[in-house]
Amino acid sequence: MRVANTASFLQGRLASLDVFRGITIALMIVVNNPGGDVSYPALQHADWNGWTLADLVFPFFLFIVGVAIPFSLGNRIARGESRRKVLLRVVRRSIVLFVLGLFLNGFPYYDLSTLRIMGVLQRIALCYFFASLIFLTFKVRKQAMIAVLISLSYWAIMTLIPVPGYGAGVLGKQGNLASYVDNLLLGRQHLWEGSKTWGDPEGLLSTIPAVATTLLGVLAGKRLKSNRSPLEKATYFFFLGNVGIVVGSLWNLWFPINKSLWTSSYVAVTGGISFIFLATCYYVIDVKKHMTWTKPFIILGTNAITIYVLSEIVSFAAYAKVTLKDGTTIALKTFVYRDYFASWAGPLNGSLFYALAYLVLWIAVAAILYKSRIFIKV
Repeated sequence: MRVANTASFLQGRLASLDVFRGITIALMIVVNNPGGDVSYPALQHADWNGWTLADLVFPFFLFIVGVAIPFSLGNRIARGESRRKVLLRVVRRSIVLFVLGLFLNGFPYYDLSTLRIMGVLQRIALCYFFASLIFLTFKVRKQAMIAVLISLSYWAIMTLIPVPGYGAGVLGKQGNLASYVDNLLLGRQHLWEGSKTWGDPEGLLSTIPAVATTLLGVLAGKRLKSNRSPLEKATYFFFLGNVGIVVGSLWNLWFPINKSLWTSSYVAVTGGISFIFLATCYYVIDVKKHMTWTKPFIILGTNAITIYVLSEIVSFAAYAKVTLKDGTTIALKTFVYRDYFASWAGPLNGSLFYALAYLVLWIAVAAILYKSRIFIKV
């Protein structure tokens, strides 16, 4: 990681993309950090099939990673950097992201015998690497074809390849191919603690269609960099967004929308919503210049990975035990939630207000970094 040069970092940045990224990180913090065991349904992931607001967070972020690729890598190539040098930068960044993910998974004890191998940052690293490689190797039309081919191939793989003891086409928690691959290649002891009975929500096989989600972002980034008029760009994104939602909703009849398996219908629907959200941000912010409400999200969006990593570390640390006056011990997070939020707002609203307060804390941290012109690039 390094601190970016302020002038070059801020110059020519697309405000709408920073806002989109900032909103995504804000939603991620709220979803990941409820005060108690209860939260509003929209802020909980779907138990299996279907989707909620919480299930848009990760595909939004991967889509944004894709949008940024034509700007970051394309600009380097335009400045005369060799493709080999650009690829080496991609490899370095991918490794750093993957290692950061392992660091978060092991924090604070680092028991290698049970260390979860995959995770959010690990998936981002792999999707960024493969999407960048495809961007550097193929033209736009072939990039789109690869995204479609990945989605169709994943559908075929998940429904036609039999799983020992279950057969082919099983898409439940037990017996699906993604779960089988995760357990076979990673080992059950290295899967996410909450999903060891079926696999890993950021597992190996399900990362393949997540690359398609990232490629949709690459296609959006290429269009944003084109010489088309702003209105044409926004209209194009709205059109693709609606197509994606319709295709994904129909596909859902045969290959259910499912975040944990990252099904192809999930790629289509969330990709469609991502296009529409990008179009809205782009039109409102970069075309119409309605900027007054955007500052908190720009502040978050310019240090997104840094804020995510720090917020996760502090969230883990908040489970440290504290001793109360009566001699009992309790997790610091539970104490704060119980005494300062649930005590007056009730369990459900208290849980939400705790998450919102936690978000405000990280907006403040991001604001200090932004005001100090500290932009940490991974």
